[in-house]
Amino acid sequence: MRIALFATCVADAMFPGAPRATVRLLERLGHTVVFPESQACCGQMHVNTGYMDEALPVVRNHVQTFDPVLTGAWDAVVVPSGSCTGSIRHQQAMVARRAGDEDLATRAESVSARTYELSELLVDVLGVTDVGAYFPHRVTYHPTCHSLRMLRVGDRPETLLRAVEGIDLVDLPQADGCCGFGGTFALKNAPTSSAMLDDKCDAVDSTAADVLVAGDRSCLLHIGGGLSRRGSATTTLHLAEVLASTRERPTPLSDAPRTRTRPVGGPR
Repeated sequence: MRIALFATCVADAMFPGAPRATVRLLERLGHTVVFPESQACCGQMHVNTGYMDEALPVVRNHVQTFDPVLTGAWDAVVVPSGSCTGSIRHQQAMVARRAGDEDLATRAESVSARTYELSELLVDVLGVTDVGAYFPHRVTYHPTCHSLRMLRVGDRPETLLRAVEGIDLVDLPQADGCCGFGGTFALKNAPTSSAMLDDKCDAVDSTAADVLVAGDRSCLLHIGGGLSRRGSATTTLHLAEVLASTRERPTPLSDAPRTRTRPVGGPR
């Protein structure tokens, strides 16, 4: 297949390892990945903070960038983010219709129908659950809110992780609980967000995992910051970075300290 990659703003600006790993993974599976250079933001942060008018040109740029998928130039669009995939699917057409642009809304819906979060693409479109990965580490998985509740990806990510050679995949207690990020929610409701983050970090620490994996780098940014501040030995990686790892080209863990500075579940 010929697949267009939407890297997302957070990954492009701060965590390029996730989109790069997505490319490595899909190319290893025999697919061609293209990167449309006019891509920018999907508009989610504008919509979520109420800037609907400002979101319109952002949505228009996204649809224009990826509408070659409608002509058969590409077979699909892949997004290594449940949050951004959710925005593309559930917000972009709404923004266009609010502005009275029905043509843009219709095109946005058509593009979104061919846009997939990474685990959806692998399992549902490509029919793959074992991607030939090797990652000999103790891992726990956090199902991010948008992927879990908006996209309903279900157990697709965990199915992919369970097939990874060498992995020790352990359940995360209260996994479906929000990490407290929610974009600007973490800024506007900092005390509540911090309390939710503490609960999530407690759950992660209780697993004694080497790595926390999720499908959204934004959530991993939030949780990773909390883990780092408390001196946790658990680092974070995107799902794509684990699935792209092989014996020949292993994905390294971060340079964070590998020795715990406090007992698991101990006081902060």
